[in-house]
Amino acid sequence: MDFFDILVSILGSTIRLSIPLLFTALAGLFSERAGIFDIGLEGKMLAAAFASACLSYITGNPWLGLLGGIAVSIIFSLIHGFASITNRGNQIVSGVALNFIAAGLTIVLGQAWFGQGGRTPQLGGEARFQPIILPFADQMREVPFIGPLYANVISGNNILTYLAFAAVPLSWWVLFRTRFGLRLRAVGENPGAVDTAGISVAWLRYRAVIVAGFLCGFAGAYLSIAQSAAFIKDMSAGKGYIALAALIFAKWKPVPVMFACLLFGFLDAFANFMQGRPVPGIGEVPVQIFQALPYILTCVLLAGFIGIAHPPKAGGVPYTKER
Repeated sequence: MDFFDILVSILGSTIRLSIPLLFTALAGLFSERAGIFDIGLEGKMLAAAFASACLSYITGNPWLGLLGGIAVSIIFSLIHGFASITNRGNQIVSGVALNFIAAGLTIVLGQAWFGQGGRTPQLGGEARFQPIILPFADQMREVPFIGPLYANVISGNNILTYLAFAAVPLSWWVLFRTRFGLRLRAVGENPGAVDTAGISVAWLRYRAVIVAGFLCGFAGAYLSIAQSAAFIKDMSAGKGYIALAALIFAKWKPVPVMFACLLFGFLDAFANFMQGRPVPGIGEVPVQIFQALPYILTCVLLAGFIGIAHPPKAGGVPYTKER
C-alpha cells in the first residue's frame, strides 16, 4: 500500500469517526450560546444510542430507531433544562448527573431486556443506515488522485454523515442570520437585556437545550445503527467530552467546530492505523500512546495552551429576574 492509498484510507476513517463529534459539538454550540453549559452531552449521546439500537432491533427500521434516539435525548435535555433553567440549579452538576444516569440505566435496561451483558442484539442490514454510493463513484475510481478520494472518502457514507456536514451551514444560518439565532446569542451574553425587551429568557433557553437534544439524538443513532450494528456498553467512550473540547477550541463558531471535530477524528483514525505498526527510527510503539492522542489534545485545548477561548458571558449562570 503506497502513501496515497494510506492517506485515502485514513481520510475515510477520519470522516466516519468525526461524525458523532460533529453532531454533539453542534448540540453544545446551541446550548452554550444560550448560556447553558451542557456537560451532559455524553449522557444524551449514550442514551440516544441505546434507544436507537433497541427500536431498530424491534422494528427493523433505522428511521424509527433514529426518532427514538432523538426523543430520548430530548427528554434528557428537558430534565437538564428543568434542573438548570426552571430550578436554577448548578448546570455542571446536572449534566454530570445525567451522564451517570445514562451510563447506568443503559446497562441495567440492556441486561434486563436482552440478557447480553448490557448490549443489544446484533442488527441486521435492513435495521441499519447503509452506505450510499454516489453517482459515477465506480467509474471515477481509476482517475488519479481525485477518483479514489471521491469513491472512498466522499462516496460510500451513510445518510447521517451527509446530514452532519449539512448541519454545519444550517447551524451557521440559524445562529447568525435568523431572529431566533440573534435572540439565542443575546440571551447567552446578556439575559437581562433580553428580558427587558419582553422576551422570555427561560423559553429561549429551553428551545436551545431542545435543539441540543435533537442533535445529540443523531449522534447517538450514528454510533449504534450506522457506524456499528448494536449498542455496546459505554460506546460513546468520552466523545461528549471531546466534542466539548472541540467546541471550546473552535470558539463556539459552527465552521471552526467542523474543522476541530475533523482534527480529533483524524487523530483517532491515525491511532487506529498505527496499531501494531513500527515507527521509523523508533520501532513498535505501544498502541496506548496513539490511543491517548485525542485525549492529550483535549487536555491541551482545555488548559488554554492554544489560544484563549472566551465563553458567552452569561454561560453557566442561572438567570434570576430582577424585580
